[in-house]
Amino acid sequence: METIDSIPTSKIQRATKLISTGVKIGGNYLKYYGEKITNPESARDNLNTNNAEDIYDGLKNLKGSALKLAQMLSMEKNFLPQAYVEKFSLSQFSVPPLSAPLVVKTFRKYFGKSPLDLFDTFDANAINAASIGQVHKASADGKQLAVKIQYPGVAESISTDLALVKPIAMKMFNIQAKDSDKYFKEVETKLTEETNYILEIAQSSEIAEACSHIPNLRFPVYYPEYSCERVITMDWMSGRHLSEFARSNPDQHLANKIGQALWDFYMFQVHHLRKVHADPHPGNFLVDDQDNLIAIDFGCIKEIPESFYTPYFDLAEPENLNDPVIYHKRLVELEILKPKDTEKEIVYFSNLFKDVLGLLTQPFNSDTFDFSDETFFQRLAALGEKYANDKELRKMNMNRGSKHFIYMNRTFFGLFSLLHDLKAVVETKQFAV
Repeated sequence: METIDSIPTSKIQRATKLISTGVKIGGNYLKYYGEKITNPESARDNLNTNNAEDIYDGLKNLKGSALKLAQMLSMEKNFLPQAYVEKFSLSQFSVPPLSAPLVVKTFRKYFGKSPLDLFDTFDANAINAASIGQVHKASADGKQLAVKIQYPGVAESISTDLALVKPIAMKMFNIQAKDSDKYFKEVETKLTEETNYILEIAQSSEIAEACSHIPNLRFPVYYPEYSCERVITMDWMSGRHLSEFARSNPDQHLANKIGQALWDFYMFQVHHLRKVHADPHPGNFLVDDQDNLIAIDFGCIKEIPESFYTPYFDLAEPENLNDPVIYHKRLVELEILKPKDTEKEIVYFSNLFKDVLGLLTQPFNSDTFDFSDETFFQRLAALGEKYANDKELRKMNMNRGSKHFIYMNRTFFGLFSLLHDLKAVVETKQFAV
């Protein structure tokens, strides 16, 4: 397996890496323009494949928040070309890990002692590696353990990475500089929290205890005595990643069982705890050999304030969506409509969000929902493409919407995507309380 002996950590090193990736993408476009003349049918597909590979190759060596961005985008299956989805999906748990000598050096830096001073056994070769850290197998006092070690310099490079990608993100999403800080601050805060493993242990233990009653759902036990701010130790949980399970499972009843556990887990968090695991991708869930779902990573938890929860979920109700007075009021509360909007902007964004909400809330408005329904996901993709190509939208002020939309939308798009992979039919109105 390819391993890495060092990670760029300074602003100059990381900027240089991103610039070299940009140069490769520029070369891909030159090649594309030539191929477009001779082979127009495959030119665009080849461009996407080459760009996806070069971007991923650049980010996988940077790791940290830069690679986290690729991980987040890998869940946008309805909006990104397939070449990007396939390549970026590797960032969920299959990036090149740190070499064994660097692992021991990093562990000693964080813990002040080598792994074998703490554990009875420790495998210096990583089992899984993702954007923020990598996982090793260990044992102590007869227990099989998973030890997650954070990559060196990840926490310190968050601000630098965001500063580098901010101009690109503003261009991509048509964000204006004025009033944009709240969105980037929200992302920076969540990324910083994800590097605090003491916080992750507290969050993990709290949610695992609160959700322990949900059928067919398991959690590892965490061990603070073997953990610190950059190292976290938990039970070793045997099972297949959710994506591997979904690809090989032929049993619809089993898909529904796992899907129901996933749905219940999320609905209980959202509606009862008012905080939610906001990083739903296949690398964060396993399925064990007793067909239970296992949730294993609680680094990204989004708290849902009442001021957002009430208008957000009010609009999931068709009668509120179709009541002009309530609908307008809720859009104002969610900062979709702004005090200085023109009449044209009010009409445009009211119609846009009615289109989006009318489709996205369908799973909540029937007793059961079949997430294998390709038509539903094709309509989602078509809606995304329609507004992505809308020239009128590009001219408007897009700095709108509460900052809480960022991680709440990520949560629901990720959840829907996982359930679609499972092809699960889920009882959506009744969930374990």
